[in-house]
Amino acid sequence: MIMPNDVHGLIQLLDLEPIEKDIFRGISPKEDRQQVFGGQVASQALVAASRTVEDRSVHSLQAYFIRPGDLEAPLLYMVERVRDGRSFTTRRVTTIQHGRPIFAMSASFQRYEEGYEYQTPFPEGIPDPEDLAPFVLDGVPLNEDGRMTRPIEVRFVGGSPDERSPSYKPKVQAWLRATGTLPDDPVLHTCMFTYASDLMVLPTATRALPVIGYGIDFQAASLDHAMWFHRQVKMDDWIFIDQISHSASNARGIAWGTAWARSGELVTSVVQEGLIRPLQPVLTPQQDDQQDDSVAP
Repeated sequence: MIMPNDVHGLIQLLDLEPIEKDIFRGISPKEDRQQVFGGQVASQALVAASRTVEDRSVHSLQAYFIRPGDLEAPLLYMVERVRDGRSFTTRRVTTIQHGRPIFAMSASFQRYEEGYEYQTPFPEGIPDPEDLAPFVLDGVPLNEDGRMTRPIEVRFVGGSPDERSPSYKPKVQAWLRATGTLPDDPVLHTCMFTYASDLMVLPTATRALPVIGYGIDFQAASLDHAMWFHRQVKMDDWIFIDQISHSASNARGIAWGTAWARSGELVTSVVQEGLIRPLQPVLTPQQDDQQDDSVAP
């Protein structure tokens, strides 16, 4: 999880520069990674789309990661106004670098309407975030109040997704929140959750891979990303996300996530498919059983 240094840095990252009508420019933070973080591109694209819509909030988005993003080059977000209806608005955003598209997203916005209400209840038996240890990256200190000096704090229920074993279920549960108070801007909260949603979905699909300990030998990358926003997200309060993967095949894995506010309201759903390409021959279950147990986790 490589991110801007603090929540203010993430707010600045999401404040795109308008170039001309429906065209915006974004930048990337200085990071020790090979390509732009997918959650950054998705959240910036949603910012661009939102700036062309009035009096309506996003209710869904579907996106494809086309090419790796270059950290050194600016990102150009080009918005197409597909439709402005009485209740719904549709936007298409293409992200350009070096003259080529690297990301494409369609987003739908809706004016508020009264309607029927129901939801899946908050899962039982989930510990409070205060009873869980913060997930701390190596070399990242905590603030005086115990929060990470990163924009998003994560507290895992039942272990980090970085812990992999064939004996694990492909399931990840965690609390997350912004590491500071945010302005009362619904678009900012929604876009910040979009940024955070890319942190753990693909690792959920890789958690049950037949690898030994931390000896990971596969290529992973986000392929597509879809989100539905059921109710307003508040990122400066705790949000619980429950993620599970139901399938991995053809060098791809897919995972579903459902998120609740601490109040118990179901706020979002997210689905992502990612590339999980082995970099060495895949062992059969019989071959895997013959591995030296002394090096197993």
